Amino acid sequence: MHRQMGLGKIAIVGSGAVGSYYGARLAQSGYDVTFLLRSDYEVVNQRGLQVKSVHGDFHLPRVQCVQNSEDIGEVDLVIVAWKATANGAAESVIRPLLGQETAILTLQNGLGNAEYLGQLFGAKRVMAGLCFVCINRLKAGVIAHSASGLIRIGELVGGKSARLVQIAEAFEGSGFPCQAVDSLEKAQWMKLVWNFPFNGLAIAEGGVDTEELLQQRCLEPKVRKIMAEVVAVAAALGHDIPESFIELQIEITLPMGPYRPSSMIDFVDGREVEFDAIWGQPLAVAKRLGVPVPEMQDLVLRIQRKLGLS
Repeated sequence: MHRQMGLGKIAIVGSGAVGSYYGARLAQSGYDVTFLLRSDYEVVNQRGLQVKSVHGDFHLPRVQCVQNSEDIGEVDLVIVAWKATANGAAESVIRPLLGQETAILTLQNGLGNAEYLGQLFGAKRVMAGLCFVCINRLKAGVIAHSASGLIRIGELVGGKSARLVQIAEAFEGSGFPCQAVDSLEKAQWMKLVWNFPFNGLAIAEGGVDTEELLQQRCLEPKVRKIMAEVVAVAAALGHDIPESFIELQIEITLPMGPYRPSSMIDFVDGREVEFDAIWGQPLAVAKRLGVPVPEMQDLVLRIQRKLGLS
Protein backbone atom coordinates (compact mmCIF):
# COMPACT_ATOMS: atom_id res chain seq x y z
CA MET A 1 0.00 0.00 0.00
CA HIS A 2 1.10 3.60 -0.59
CA ARG A 3 1.97 4.97 2.83
CA GLN A 4 4.81 7.28 1.79
CA MET A 5 2.47 10.25 1.48
CA GLY A 6 0.97 9.72 4.91
CA LEU A 7 -2.48 8.64 3.77
CA GLY A 8 -2.41 5.22 5.45
CA LYS A 9 -5.90 3.80 5.96
CA ILE A 10 -8.68 5.76 4.31
CA ALA A 11 -12.41 5.60 5.04
CA ILE A 12 -14.93 6.92 2.51
CA VAL A 13 -18.03 8.20 4.32
CA GLY A 14 -20.80 8.81 1.80
CA SER A 15 -20.13 6.47 -1.10
CA GLY A 16 -22.37 8.06 -3.71
CA ALA A 17 -21.04 9.50 -6.96
CA VAL A 18 -18.31 11.67 -5.43
CA GLY A 19 -17.13 9.27 -2.74
CA SER A 20 -17.21 6.25 -5.02
CA TYR A 21 -15.37 7.96 -7.87
CA TYR A 22 -12.50 9.43 -5.88
CA GLY A 23 -12.33 6.44 -3.55
CA ALA A 24 -12.12 4.11 -6.55
CA ARG A 25 -9.30 6.17 -8.04
CA LEU A 26 -7.36 5.93 -4.76
CA ALA A 27 -8.03 2.20 -4.44
CA GLN A 28 -6.98 1.66 -8.06
CA SER A 29 -3.68 3.34 -7.19
CA GLY A 30 -3.10 0.91 -4.33
CA TYR A 31 -4.27 2.88 -1.31
CA ASP A 32 -5.97 1.11 1.59
CA VAL A 33 -9.53 2.37 1.07
CA THR A 34 -12.69 1.16 2.81
CA PHE A 35 -16.10 2.35 1.64
CA LEU A 36 -18.93 2.85 4.11
CA LEU A 37 -22.04 1.75 2.24
CA ARG A 38 -25.72 1.39 3.02
CA SER A 39 -28.16 0.74 0.17
CA ASP A 40 -25.44 -0.23 -2.35
CA TYR A 41 -23.59 -2.60 -0.02
CA GLU A 42 -24.80 -5.94 -1.39
CA VAL A 43 -24.13 -5.03 -5.02
CA VAL A 44 -20.70 -3.47 -4.43
CA ASN A 45 -19.63 -6.26 -2.09
CA GLN A 46 -20.49 -8.85 -4.73
CA ARG A 47 -19.61 -7.06 -7.97
CA GLY A 48 -17.18 -4.30 -7.01
CA LEU A 49 -17.11 -0.78 -8.43
CA GLN A 50 -17.27 0.12 -12.10
CA VAL A 51 -16.21 3.58 -13.31
CA LYS A 52 -17.12 4.71 -16.82
CA SER A 53 -14.73 7.60 -17.38
CA VAL A 54 -13.69 9.94 -20.17
CA HIS A 55 -10.15 9.13 -19.05
CA GLY A 56 -10.67 5.40 -19.46
CA ASP A 57 -13.10 2.93 -17.92
CA PHE A 58 -11.99 0.66 -15.11
CA HIS A 59 -13.49 -1.93 -12.80
CA LEU A 60 -12.49 -2.84 -9.25
CA PRO A 61 -13.86 -6.37 -8.90
CA ARG A 62 -13.15 -6.53 -5.17
CA VAL A 63 -13.40 -3.55 -2.85
CA GLN A 64 -13.28 -3.21 0.91
CA CYS A 65 -16.74 -2.14 2.02
CA VAL A 66 -18.73 -2.29 5.24
CA GLN A 67 -22.12 -1.15 6.49
CA ASN A 68 -21.04 0.28 9.86
CA SER A 69 -18.10 2.53 10.66
CA GLU A 70 -17.42 0.47 13.82
CA ASP A 71 -16.34 -2.33 11.47
CA ILE A 72 -13.63 -0.09 10.01
CA GLY A 73 -12.11 1.24 13.23
CA GLU A 74 -9.52 3.99 13.41
CA VAL A 75 -8.13 5.28 10.13
CA ASP A 76 -5.59 7.89 9.07
CA LEU A 77 -7.91 9.86 6.78
CA VAL A 78 -11.69 10.16 6.69
CA ILE A 79 -13.08 11.46 3.39
CA VAL A 80 -16.61 12.80 3.89
CA ALA A 81 -18.56 12.79 0.63
CA TRP A 82 -22.20 12.59 1.68
CA LYS A 83 -24.65 15.42 1.13
CA ALA A 84 -24.82 18.23 3.70
CA THR A 85 -28.32 16.99 4.51
CA ALA A 86 -26.71 13.94 6.18
CA ASN A 87 -24.51 15.96 8.55
CA GLY A 88 -26.73 15.13 11.52
CA ALA A 89 -25.26 11.62 11.48
CA ALA A 90 -21.65 12.84 11.58
CA GLU A 91 -21.07 12.29 15.31
CA SER A 92 -22.25 8.68 15.36
CA VAL A 93 -20.70 7.68 12.03
CA ILE A 94 -17.36 9.48 12.07
CA ARG A 95 -16.40 9.24 15.76
CA PRO A 96 -15.53 5.50 15.61
CA LEU A 97 -13.08 6.23 12.77
CA LEU A 98 -10.99 8.74 14.69
CA GLY A 99 -7.64 8.11 16.28
CA GLN A 100 -5.50 10.79 17.86
CA GLU A 101 -3.97 11.87 14.54
CA THR A 102 -6.85 11.13 12.14
CA ALA A 103 -7.49 13.86 9.58
CA ILE A 104 -10.90 14.62 8.09
CA LEU A 105 -11.34 15.85 4.52
CA THR A 106 -14.84 16.90 3.51
CA LEU A 107 -15.71 17.00 -0.21
CA GLN A 108 -19.16 18.48 0.35
CA ASN A 109 -20.76 21.33 -1.58
CA GLY A 110 -21.44 24.80 -0.22
CA LEU A 111 -20.62 26.58 3.01
CA GLY A 112 -20.64 25.52 6.65
CA ASN A 113 -19.76 21.83 6.38
CA ALA A 114 -16.10 22.06 7.38
CA GLU A 115 -16.97 24.39 10.25
CA TYR A 116 -19.62 21.96 11.48
CA LEU A 117 -17.16 19.07 11.45
CA GLY A 118 -14.61 21.27 13.17
CA GLN A 119 -17.03 21.98 16.00
CA LEU A 120 -17.66 18.26 16.47
CA PHE A 121 -14.17 16.87 16.12
CA GLY A 122 -11.72 19.78 16.41
CA ALA A 123 -10.90 22.35 13.73
CA LYS A 124 -7.28 21.24 13.40
CA ARG A 125 -8.38 17.86 12.08
CA VAL A 126 -10.50 19.27 9.30
CA MET A 127 -9.73 20.08 5.68
CA ALA A 128 -12.17 20.67 2.85
CA GLY A 129 -12.00 19.97 -0.85
CA LEU A 130 -13.99 21.51 -3.71
CA CYS A 131 -14.60 19.08 -6.57
CA PHE A 132 -14.76 20.50 -10.08
CA VAL A 133 -16.04 17.39 -11.80
CA CYS A 134 -18.99 15.92 -13.70
CA ILE A 135 -19.94 12.59 -12.16
CA ASN A 136 -23.21 10.74 -11.67
CA ARG A 137 -24.15 7.46 -10.02
CA LEU A 138 -25.88 5.47 -12.76
CA LYS A 139 -26.89 2.61 -10.46
CA ALA A 140 -25.49 0.70 -7.51
CA GLY A 141 -21.77 0.19 -8.09
CA VAL A 142 -21.63 2.09 -11.40
CA ILE A 143 -20.28 5.65 -11.66
CA ALA A 144 -20.15 7.81 -14.79
CA HIS A 145 -17.37 10.41 -15.04
CA SER A 146 -17.91 12.72 -18.00
CA ALA A 147 -15.61 15.70 -17.44
CA SER A 148 -12.86 17.25 -15.33
CA GLY A 149 -11.97 15.91 -11.87
CA LEU A 150 -9.96 18.68 -10.22
CA ILE A 151 -10.09 19.01 -6.44
CA ARG A 152 -8.88 22.10 -4.60
CA ILE A 153 -8.18 21.37 -0.94
CA GLY A 154 -7.54 23.70 1.98
CA GLU A 155 -7.18 23.61 5.75
CA LEU A 156 -10.08 24.81 7.88
CA VAL A 157 -7.62 26.66 10.12
CA GLY A 158 -4.21 27.89 9.10
CA GLY A 159 -2.81 28.14 5.62
CA LYS A 160 -1.20 25.60 3.33
CA SER A 161 0.23 22.92 5.62
CA ALA A 162 2.71 20.11 4.94
CA ARG A 163 -0.16 17.66 5.52
CA LEU A 164 -2.26 19.40 2.89
CA VAL A 165 0.55 19.36 0.32
CA GLN A 166 1.22 15.66 0.97
CA ILE A 167 -2.41 14.75 0.42
CA ALA A 168 -2.59 16.88 -2.75
CA GLU A 169 0.48 15.13 -4.13
CA ALA A 170 -0.95 11.70 -3.30
CA PHE A 171 -4.25 12.56 -4.96
CA GLU A 172 -2.43 13.96 -8.00
CA GLY A 173 -0.71 10.62 -8.42
CA SER A 174 -4.01 8.74 -8.29
CA GLY A 175 -5.48 9.81 -11.59
CA PHE A 176 -7.09 13.15 -10.76
CA PRO A 177 -5.64 16.66 -10.43
CA CYS A 178 -5.48 18.21 -6.96
CA GLN A 179 -4.32 21.62 -5.78
CA ALA A 180 -3.49 22.62 -2.21
CA VAL A 181 -4.74 26.20 -1.66
CA ASP A 182 -3.77 28.92 0.79
CA SER A 183 -7.38 30.06 1.36
CA LEU A 184 -10.17 27.53 1.74
CA GLU A 185 -12.76 30.31 1.87
CA LYS A 186 -11.71 31.65 -1.53
CA ALA A 187 -11.82 28.15 -3.02
CA GLN A 188 -15.34 27.68 -1.65
CA TRP A 189 -16.57 30.85 -3.30
CA MET A 190 -14.91 29.92 -6.58
CA LYS A 191 -16.90 26.67 -6.53
CA LEU A 192 -20.08 28.61 -5.71
CA VAL A 193 -19.60 30.66 -8.88
CA TRP A 194 -20.72 27.52 -10.76
CA ASN A 195 -22.83 25.75 -8.17
CA PHE A 196 -25.07 28.64 -7.15
CA PRO A 197 -26.47 29.40 -10.62
CA PHE A 198 -26.36 26.01 -12.32
CA ASN A 199 -27.62 23.83 -9.47
CA GLY A 200 -30.12 26.56 -8.62
CA LEU A 201 -31.53 27.24 -12.06
CA ALA A 202 -31.71 23.52 -12.81
CA ILE A 203 -34.19 23.28 -9.93
CA ALA A 204 -35.96 26.61 -10.48
CA GLU A 205 -36.64 25.71 -14.12
CA GLY A 206 -38.34 22.51 -13.05
CA GLY A 207 -35.53 19.95 -13.18
CA VAL A 208 -33.47 20.52 -16.34
CA ASP A 209 -29.87 19.83 -17.36
CA THR A 210 -27.11 22.35 -18.11
CA GLU A 211 -27.49 22.02 -21.89
CA GLU A 212 -31.17 22.92 -21.72
CA LEU A 213 -30.41 25.86 -19.42
CA LEU A 214 -27.82 27.39 -21.72
CA GLN A 215 -29.06 26.46 -25.18
CA GLN A 216 -32.80 25.76 -25.13
CA ARG A 217 -33.88 28.19 -22.43
CA CYS A 218 -31.25 30.81 -23.33
CA LEU A 219 -30.41 31.53 -19.71
CA GLU A 220 -26.72 32.25 -20.22
CA PRO A 221 -27.15 36.02 -19.51
CA LYS A 222 -28.88 35.23 -16.21
CA VAL A 223 -26.19 32.69 -15.31
CA ARG A 224 -23.53 35.34 -15.91
CA LYS A 225 -25.36 37.91 -13.75
CA ILE A 226 -25.65 35.46 -10.86
CA MET A 227 -22.00 34.50 -11.21
CA ALA A 228 -20.99 38.17 -11.14
CA GLU A 229 -22.91 38.65 -7.88
CA VAL A 230 -21.20 35.61 -6.30
CA VAL A 231 -17.85 37.11 -7.35
CA ALA A 232 -18.87 40.44 -5.79
CA VAL A 233 -19.63 38.77 -2.45
CA ALA A 234 -16.26 37.00 -2.59
CA ALA A 235 -14.58 40.37 -3.24
CA ALA A 236 -16.30 41.84 -0.18
CA LEU A 237 -14.73 38.99 1.81
CA GLY A 238 -11.33 39.96 0.44
CA HIS A 239 -11.04 37.35 -2.30
CA ASP A 240 -10.26 38.52 -5.84
CA ILE A 241 -11.82 36.22 -8.45
CA PRO A 242 -11.01 37.55 -11.93
CA GLU A 243 -13.78 38.21 -14.43
CA SER A 244 -12.14 35.68 -16.73
CA PHE A 245 -13.15 32.96 -14.24
CA ILE A 246 -16.81 33.55 -15.12
CA GLU A 247 -16.04 33.12 -18.81
CA LEU A 248 -14.15 29.93 -18.00
CA GLN A 249 -17.17 28.48 -16.19
CA ILE A 250 -19.34 29.01 -19.26
CA GLU A 251 -16.67 27.56 -21.54
CA ILE A 252 -16.29 24.37 -19.50
CA THR A 253 -20.05 23.91 -19.12
CA LEU A 254 -21.06 24.10 -22.79
CA PRO A 255 -19.18 20.90 -23.81
CA MET A 256 -20.71 18.97 -20.88
CA GLY A 257 -23.85 18.43 -22.91
CA PRO A 258 -26.98 17.41 -20.97
CA TYR A 259 -25.25 17.24 -17.59
CA ARG A 260 -27.58 16.80 -14.60
CA PRO A 261 -26.31 18.71 -11.53
CA SER A 262 -26.50 16.74 -8.29
CA SER A 263 -29.04 19.06 -6.66
CA MET A 264 -31.34 18.76 -9.66
CA ILE A 265 -31.16 14.96 -9.45
CA ASP A 266 -32.09 15.11 -5.76
CA PHE A 267 -34.99 17.44 -6.57
CA VAL A 268 -36.33 15.28 -9.39
CA ASP A 269 -35.97 12.11 -7.33
CA GLY A 270 -37.78 13.65 -4.37
CA ARG A 271 -34.78 13.62 -2.03
CA GLU A 272 -33.83 16.42 0.36
CA VAL A 273 -31.79 19.13 -1.36
CA GLU A 274 -28.73 20.86 0.15
CA PHE A 275 -30.51 24.20 0.20
CA ASP A 276 -28.81 25.90 3.14
CA ALA A 277 -25.21 25.01 2.24
CA ILE A 278 -25.41 25.96 -1.45
CA TRP A 279 -27.84 28.91 -1.42
CA GLY A 280 -29.01 29.84 2.07
CA GLN A 281 -25.65 30.49 3.68
CA PRO A 282 -24.07 32.33 0.71
CA LEU A 283 -27.10 34.64 0.51
CA ALA A 284 -26.87 35.25 4.26
CA VAL A 285 -23.21 36.24 3.86
CA ALA A 286 -24.15 38.71 1.09
CA LYS A 287 -26.81 40.29 3.31
CA ARG A 288 -24.44 40.49 6.27
CA LEU A 289 -21.84 42.28 4.14
CA GLY A 290 -24.40 44.58 2.53
CA VAL A 291 -23.61 43.42 -1.01
CA PRO A 292 -26.59 43.95 -3.37
CA VAL A 293 -27.43 40.59 -4.97
CA PRO A 294 -30.90 40.86 -6.56
CA GLU A 295 -30.31 37.96 -8.97
CA MET A 296 -29.09 35.63 -6.21
CA GLN A 297 -32.02 36.62 -4.02
CA ASP A 298 -34.56 36.07 -6.81
CA LEU A 299 -33.10 32.63 -7.56
CA VAL A 300 -33.23 31.64 -3.89
CA LEU A 301 -36.90 32.59 -3.72
CA ARG A 302 -37.64 30.52 -6.83
CA ILE A 303 -35.79 27.51 -5.39
CA GLN A 304 -37.66 27.85 -2.10
CA ARG A 305 -40.98 27.79 -3.94
CA LYS A 306 -39.97 24.69 -5.90
CA LEU A 307 -38.84 22.93 -2.73
CA GLY A 308 -41.88 24.02 -0.74
CA LEU A 309 -39.78 26.05 1.70
CA SER A 310 -41.78 29.27 1.44
